Amino acid sequence: MIAVLIVVCEVGFWVLLAGGLALRYLAKMPRTGVAVLLLEPLLELVLLVVTAVDLKNGAEPDWKHGLAAAYIGFSVALGHRTIKWVDVRFAHRFAGGPPPVPAPKYGRERAVFEWQSAGRWILAALIAMGLLQLAAWYVGDPAQATSLRDWQTKMLFVIGINLVIAVSYTLWPKKAPEGQPPPGGADERERDKAGTARRPPSSW
Repeated sequence: MIAVLIVVCEVGFWVLLAGGLALRYLAKMPRTGVAVLLLEPLLELVLLVVTAVDLKNGAEPDWKHGLAAAYIGFSVALGHRTIKWVDVRFAHRFAGGPPPVPAPKYGRERAVFEWQSAGRWILAALIAMGLLQLAAWYVGDPAQATSLRDWQTKMLFVIGINLVIAVSYTLWPKKAPEGQPPPGGADERERDKAGTARRPPSSW
């Protein structure tokens, strides 16, 4: 039941995202589109409630409950970022919006980008660990909560990997090829101005 609901929530996320953006840009109904996008958090709420009820009804905690906690954590921390990422590309493709700004590749700007990305993944892992801890306390029996503890270990691994990546870009920054204009140069500023002029009205 829990595993099926996770799949349903993931499919529902993309269906709501596609529907909301289509209403916003193709049907020229921005408020209705935003309203549909705001339904996204309800999916995580439903999954959280069903998981809690399943445990309350005596289900033995297993990998499915751990996966549900991880899914909720990552949806909360990364969901809005994903929506914005898709929104910019959808607006560019269908509404004449500016092209997506590529992620920085070199130097301090790339290090900052990696730390921002790591921060979101670490937040997701911490939320998941908190939900797993609440579930373990609710179950009470340490022997029954073994699978939940295993998922907490997985979240620690996620945190460690992201820290290693961010630190590596800080200590060993990648250098831009010779002759390439630095980030924020005149050419880039002109592109930003042109993109801003063509940006469609946004209600974010």
